[in-house]
Amino acid sequence: MEGFLLGGLNGELLMVFGILAAAAALFVSNRVRSDVVAVLVMLALMLSGLLTVSESLAGFSQPVVLVIAAMFIVGEALVHTGITQSLSDVVVRAAGGSEARLLVLMMLVVSGIGAFMSSTAVVALFVPVALEIAREADLNRKRLLMPISVAALISGMMTLIGTAPNLIVADALRNRGFAPLSFFSFTPFGVVVLMVGVGYMLLCGRRMLARERHAEAGPRRHTIADLAETYGITDKLRRLQVSPDSPLVGKSVGQSRFYDRYGVNLIGFQKKHHGRRLFLPAHPETVFEPGDAVFVLGEGDQVARLIESLGLVELPQLLEGEQREAVHGIGLAEILLPPGSRLIGQTLRDVEFRSRYSVTVLAVRRRGKPVTSDIGRLRMDFGDAMLVSGSWPEILRLRAEHECFVLLTLPEEYKTAAPARQRAGLALAILVAMVTAMALGLVPIVAAAIMAALALIAARCVRLDAVYRVISWQTLVLIAGILPLATALGKTGGTKLVADLLFRNVGQMGPLAMVGAVFLLTSTTGLFISNSATAILVAPIVIDVATSFGIPPHAFAMTVAVACSAAYATPVSSPVNTLVMDPGGYTFMDFVKVGVPLQVLTLLVTVFMTWLIYLR
Repeated sequence: MEGFLLGGLNGELLMVFGILAAAAALFVSNRVRSDVVAVLVMLALMLSGLLTVSESLAGFSQPVVLVIAAMFIVGEALVHTGITQSLSDVVVRAAGGSEARLLVLMMLVVSGIGAFMSSTAVVALFVPVALEIAREADLNRKRLLMPISVAALISGMMTLIGTAPNLIVADALRNRGFAPLSFFSFTPFGVVVLMVGVGYMLLCGRRMLARERHAEAGPRRHTIADLAETYGITDKLRRLQVSPDSPLVGKSVGQSRFYDRYGVNLIGFQKKHHGRRLFLPAHPETVFEPGDAVFVLGEGDQVARLIESLGLVELPQLLEGEQREAVHGIGLAEILLPPGSRLIGQTLRDVEFRSRYSVTVLAVRRRGKPVTSDIGRLRMDFGDAMLVSGSWPEILRLRAEHECFVLLTLPEEYKTAAPARQRAGLALAILVAMVTAMALGLVPIVAAAIMAALALIAARCVRLDAVYRVISWQTLVLIAGILPLATALGKTGGTKLVADLLFRNVGQMGPLAMVGAVFLLTSTTGLFISNSATAILVAPIVIDVATSFGIPPHAFAMTVAVACSAAYATPVSSPVNTLVMDPGGYTFMDFVKVGVPLQVLTLLVTVFMTWLIYLR
């Protein structure tokens, strides 16, 4: 064996293996960012002469890079239009306080959404939802959060666009002249693994994480209620209804001049439109209509004078479900005046704050003490913090006003706000059209992904100024930089050498043993480097091994894809594990003791499904 190995090596191949070893060492050490490592690999291949300049940079022109970029935009559209939040609300209502039912429903929904968008984004969305449920239902967060990360990882096994390694594996097959994996080729594997994963977490996984069903939840988060209490406005908020004979009917907010005449701030509206409730901020052009409910902020005597003068009727406070709905349309945030702010020394009236920034200042906090009266005439000073209200897009735009103030605090509720909620149906239609085009092969996958992303932008389901922010450039550079390494391995004979080694050592044990070996090789490599880099390196090797055996290469390619997603065993194996580690209060060993058995179960499922679909 030693003679065979040495005989297969040459100077160029030794250089490739040296670059691969150095890259692996840097990935494992985590001292250099993964995308920087990928760029260093690309430069090393170029400067060493192993690849030409064009070959070294070819990763950036690969369709898989553009598809992944487009998928980030599609995922943002699902969040921006409220589709993901609506699904999470359905889960909360359907669970009805039952931990087992909640666990099952959350895993099903997370895996379903993650099949079409970034699993990291899905987990980021559901972690605060799960923590809130844990608080309200007195459930142990340790038993809820890891099942979410497991489901997000399994979602990568559901469709072609479920995770980047799937696209990389499909591309590797196409580059070698084989028929690519179809959009739903992954689905049978994903569905069975999901069933096993749900059963495992339900029967023993949650108990391995924590024996107690009830436990103290995590630290309190900063909510809208917290901000209202900090600024002393909780008992000054009122909800009033506009009667049919009110002099306000037919007038606009700008004409009403609530604050100038009565010292009361108008925050927002609750209107009815085609039988639906709409919650809107108080824009100057908004017109009062009979039956409107308005949200105002003021002292008791001021509000009483307002009610008497304008024929308004006081209404009870919103119910809990209505409150959650209200914060989708009306937001709250805290801004701070830094040194050198152009607003220092001026009043809100001087700068026409409301018309300039489209938000309303409700209160000021100066030297730790709230000021709620006559704030329009208060001269602003360095260090003043102000509580502002408006629509979420308008609040988020305040980030750009760094010469005047700093957007200091965004409450937790803003994460669930969907500025383009009214376009959810359109976003869903575009998503269905994209999936249909991909599944039926009507257009190339990259064309379908790009067209969907452009359509979502054109339909304003995604903010144009957010497009470059939501794309994970680190992921794209990592993939584009590592792809040439697979080219170098093939060009210098490294892929064939490893394939021959695998053939000689495991080949005599039969195809199913080979499937198991491929799974173990992939999942072990994935413990040390990213799953995208793992797929880039392992997929070409095992496809060549399958060709040598006369085995359908799709069997080994699918095994690599599934193994790349089965990264349950450590908190650093995948970003989704890292996301739940701190909020769930997990240790490294929590992932090991729950993840290793689940990884073994996934291995068994993969071997069985591969035999059933490809090897019978």
